[in-house]
Amino acid sequence: MLTLRVALRYLFSKKTHSAVNVISLISMTGVAVATMAIVCVLSVFNGFTDLAKSKIAQLSPDLRIESLTGKTIADADSITALLRDMPEIATASPTIEEHALAIYSDRQIPVIIKGVTEAYDSITDIRSIVLDDGTWMLNDPEYGDFATLSVGAAINLEAHPGFYRRLNIYVPRRTGRINPANPAASFRADSLLVGGVFQTEQAEFDTDLILLPLESARRLLDYDHEATAIEVRLADGISENKAIKAITKALGDGIVVKDRIRQQEQSFKMISIEKWITFFLLSFILIIASFNVISTLSMLIIEKDDNIHTLYALGASRSMISRIFILEGWLISIFGGITGIIAGVALSLAQQWGGFIKLGGDHSAMTIDVYPVKVELPDLIAVILLVALVGWLTSSLTALIMRQRLNSRNTAQQS
Repeated sequence: MLTLRVALRYLFSKKTHSAVNVISLISMTGVAVATMAIVCVLSVFNGFTDLAKSKIAQLSPDLRIESLTGKTIADADSITALLRDMPEIATASPTIEEHALAIYSDRQIPVIIKGVTEAYDSITDIRSIVLDDGTWMLNDPEYGDFATLSVGAAINLEAHPGFYRRLNIYVPRRTGRINPANPAASFRADSLLVGGVFQTEQAEFDTDLILLPLESARRLLDYDHEATAIEVRLADGISENKAIKAITKALGDGIVVKDRIRQQEQSFKMISIEKWITFFLLSFILIIASFNVISTLSMLIIEKDDNIHTLYALGASRSMISRIFILEGWLISIFGGITGIIAGVALSLAQQWGGFIKLGGDHSAMTIDVYPVKVELPDLIAVILLVALVGWLTSSLTALIMRQRLNSRNTAQQS
């Protein structure tokens, strides 16, 4: 307690040499500015992560159930009926995804087809992202089945919603023998009208995805009741973790239940990696800024040289005197870090509410025109721990300098 009181007195008392006060202020300001930068950058990464989640949520269900051992879930229709009866689930629907070849007029591209049911528009926000020249529909009693194309597939095929041309889908036969004399018989085909085009502004969905009726996908792939996944919308007020536990308990260990982040694991993993690499790079800037703390403590040791030896003469041990300057360096780092965190949080909240920093480029072609930010408590804890660690390291180095000074002074007195 005595060491802390002495360290606080040394920190706030007026120094004999004004340069020591100036260097102390510069040290604290450097730590504060570096800390503020880390908080702001991490908050921006959090903002972009939330933005990606909101975009992915347009076509990603709350939960997606897949087989743990194979490509398909056997008897998916019965499992879907069981899920719909669970209180944690609002609705569920089987889906089938597979690679295929799409041909429209004289253009053809490889695509991913996804067979869905009428419940798909209640599980996702598909209706809200279909462009104005089309509509979301799967089939019509008069015209038959309809496909809804991603914007990338529609551009590459030069396809448009309407009744004047049909979209042909080809997939290799999953079962049966192949006749080399008739290669065309090795494929199953279906013909659909184009009902609409959707755009999520996410490459995972907009590049080559085509939505079509589940029964049409099953005919193409020779499936009866199988599905590659079952997509689930949660009931209101039900958390993902609670629903995952309930589904796993009901269906056993043969399935895996994925939330939205796990459904797009690679994308979110890259954002997380970029975030923490940036954190470590900015940590080096904080370390460089903390070098000023070493110079401040070195100047303070010179300033308080007589006081140090007075304490030593009164019976203070070298470790006690060392702890005073270790605490002194910690206090400079912690006060600077807290100031930086407060400033960083204030700037981030101001950006979140006011949006005063704009993104570059053509705003008319963007979903948002300001940097998205979100302050998260774990980030603040990580930053304050980093500041405390750097403060301890710099203070320990200065304490070594102080011990050497004491040793040299004692050696001179003894001689």
